[in-house]
Amino acid sequence: MKLFTFFVFLIALISGVLFVKQDRAEYQTLRGYIFGTYYVVKVRTSEPIKDFAATVDAEFDKVNAHLSVFEKNSELNQLNLAKAYQKQKVSAELYLLLEASQKVYQKSNGMFDPTVGSLIELWGFGVNKEHKVPDDAQIKKTLASVGLNKIKLLPNREVMKTQPNLTLNLSAIAKGYAVDMVAKALFDKGYKDFLVDIGGEIYAAGARNEKELGWNVGIAVPAEKEYENSFAVTISNMAVATSGNYRNFYYINGKKYAHTINPKTGYPASHNLLSVSVFASDCMMADAYATALMSMGEKDGLAFAEKYDIPVIMFVGDNPETAEIVYSTAAKALVEN
Repeated sequence: MKLFTFFVFLIALISGVLFVKQDRAEYQTLRGYIFGTYYVVKVRTSEPIKDFAATVDAEFDKVNAHLSVFEKNSELNQLNLAKAYQKQKVSAELYLLLEASQKVYQKSNGMFDPTVGSLIELWGFGVNKEHKVPDDAQIKKTLASVGLNKIKLLPNREVMKTQPNLTLNLSAIAKGYAVDMVAKALFDKGYKDFLVDIGGEIYAAGARNEKELGWNVGIAVPAEKEYENSFAVTISNMAVATSGNYRNFYYINGKKYAHTINPKTGYPASHNLLSVSVFASDCMMADAYATALMSMGEKDGLAFAEKYDIPVIMFVGDNPETAEIVYSTAAKALVEN
């Protein structure tokens, strides 16, 4: 539930990566704004990269064309408009994300569910920005169209919905996928040392210099307005994604409602897990797992991470300044290395 509307800032602690002009000749850096947030692509090379901006923009254009809920004519929105039991041939990109989503959906016992699109809209966190608290009857009615098991993936990249009002929102996985696609484009060009950061979803390849073992990325303090890192983790040929409820929320009658929707209840997740950072071999899966764990909360989320040996760092508590930092076993090993 993060893409385009939810900003999660896992800020890279590398010289000049974030909003700072980079004059060092050994790097080529591209910055911009996409999917409602910033992006930074930094490549360790002293030579200008041919078609650097065009290469990156091409990957962004494909993500928007196939996967954006905000692009009226996107392939995703065309699937959302399809009738029940109508077979629809989809692109390799959309089919891949649906396959990956189903895997995480099944593993997480439905706590990661891109069909919460209608609930996201109901609560005003999607294309609809009207912040209001729906009544129980509205939520119950909307829940009837939620469930990734109501979408069938058929041979030859055909997809079929079994519920007419089912609405997909791939925000919780598509931004991570975009990071991976930019990384792949750079690998295809022959580059081995680079960092791709889209709104805090990061893939780090190789190392920032000859003396380093990788790239240092900062784990952000989950504060509503401040942008400060708690500590840094060095990663190489690895992705990291963060999900949290500390920036995309609203208050009504003194009560806070955050954007992470529990797909079982239809209500915003209610627990003391402020943020979770997930490390994985690719950013698409890190992105999806981060959302799943935020839906689960600390106890179930940590148990999930241990079961599947996922490196996870959690900030737990009511106050970001005093929050406890909790590590999965795999995350402890990653930090200690």
